[in-house]
Amino acid sequence: MSSAREMRLRIRSVTNLAQVTKALETVSASKVRRAIQAAEATRPYAAKAWSVLTHLASQPGHSSLHPLLTERSEVKRVLVLMVSSDRGLAGAYNVNILRSTLMTFDQFDVPVRYIAVGRKGRDLLLRRRIDVMAEFSDLPSPPSFLDVSAIGHLAVEEFLSGNVDQVYLSYTDFHSMMRQETISRKLLPLEVEASQQKVAPNHALTGVYSYEPDASDLLSEIVPRFVAIQVFQAILSSQASEHAARMIAMRNATDNALDLVDILRLDYNKARQQAITNDMLDIASGAEALSHSENA
Repeated sequence: MSSAREMRLRIRSVTNLAQVTKALETVSASKVRRAIQAAEATRPYAAKAWSVLTHLASQPGHSSLHPLLTERSEVKRVLVLMVSSDRGLAGAYNVNILRSTLMTFDQFDVPVRYIAVGRKGRDLLLRRRIDVMAEFSDLPSPPSFLDVSAIGHLAVEEFLSGNVDQVYLSYTDFHSMMRQETISRKLLPLEVEASQQKVAPNHALTGVYSYEPDASDLLSEIVPRFVAIQVFQAILSSQASEHAARMIAMRNATDNALDLVDILRLDYNKARQQAITNDMLDIASGAEALSHSENA
């Protein structure tokens, strides 16, 4: 058994660790609220942009109006934007998004390249010798639209240049503090009919719209921007999921540390009691030996 001094030092170190994890839990709770608010703030703009896009795309021959709406006849290369975090201590958050992404795209028969958003995801992909064409890290929390617009722009450029034939977005969708779901969905070419209910389910179009200058020019502006908005919302949702996962992980770590402190204190008290008992036995044995010597 460890000495009382060693146990006191261990109790102190575990208590300090519990204070650190408690502070990280508090910081994550604050950040997750800001991330949720930022995600909610983008919804009205995304809903209105989607309304205009679906109206234009519902016209006959919409797939020929813009190349980002055109499905390629043959898929030869695929690009995946995988969103992870820059930091650890978030439980299984980064491992879950990597596992889900690889399970989805390892089944593809065509070459798959990756754009890693987040340092942890980049490291996990490179460790497995997977082709990472670009990496974005050190994004603020929450980021602004300008902070992430380059990511969507790069995906659009790769698709328009013909370097890839499909672009997918893999991220963690935030539902609640206790539930986050990993999702992989197609980003390009845009599938208006398939994803209409996901983006703006409560914004059906009513009335007649007239557009200036024309539908083609509007689509040239709206479609790339809407792609960037989807990337932006995915990053916001992933950050909210990351902070929620870290908050829960730090709460569990704090609880475990406090439980360990209780166990250590119990062992420390037992060691002290044993030491006191031994001292009392030594005193009693010495007194008895002294009395025997005096009688002799």
